[in-house]
Amino acid sequence: MIELVVVMAVLGLLLSIALPRYMATLERGKHQVLAHDLAQMREAIDKFHGDRGVFPDRLEELVERRYLRAVPLNPFTDRADWVTVMPPGGQRGMVYDVKPSPATPGIDDPAAAEGGAAPASAGSPS
Repeated sequence: MIELVVVMAVLGLLLSIALPRYMATLERGKHQVLAHDLAQMREAIDKFHGDRGVFPDRLEELVERRYLRAVPLNPFTDRADWVTVMPPGGQRGMVYDVKPSPATPGIDDPAAAEGGAAPASAGSPS
């Protein structure tokens, strides 16, 4: 019986060491996916603007015109709750930049919560 208690204590100790590292790895992976998705959407916006001379009116337009296969989901919220930024200087279009939603944990981006930004979601115009 004592051997069983010792084995359980050792297993508990090993789990208490390994579990936080595993959870941190998952969090780091989500941040990498977020950065990749933002880079892909920004590249698609730039290509759209380069081809057409205007910015898209909504993120779904990038999908309709085949600049993206689909609007990616935010890996932290599992929704397409991106914040879009309007172009400066009266340029045509509505989507100049894309930022993660303010609900995304670990993102300290005060520009994402500014009044000039509007959330974009899949299936509804932004």
